[in-house]
Amino acid sequence: MSGPDDERDGSLQAGLESSEGDPRVLLVLNAVLSTLFAALFVWGASRLDLFVFTPTSVAAVAIVVFLLTHVVSRP
Repeated sequence: MSGPDDERDGSLQAGLESSEGDPRVLLVLNAVLSTLFAALFVWGASRLDLFVFTPTSVAAVAIVVFLLTHVVSRP
């Protein structure tokens, strides 16, 4: 016997499968995660005396990582 819960599950599943999502969410997530990764990378490199940990160096690495992941993640 099917009930209202079965109909909601079917429509939710169909909605999730047909949704392409909001590209702004992808851009924001990419920017935040790229910045965090860049900060961690530059911090580690500064511990090895390869880079100086400054906001400029973190921003430069974050921009490079952001652009690379943006290009790779495009369909």
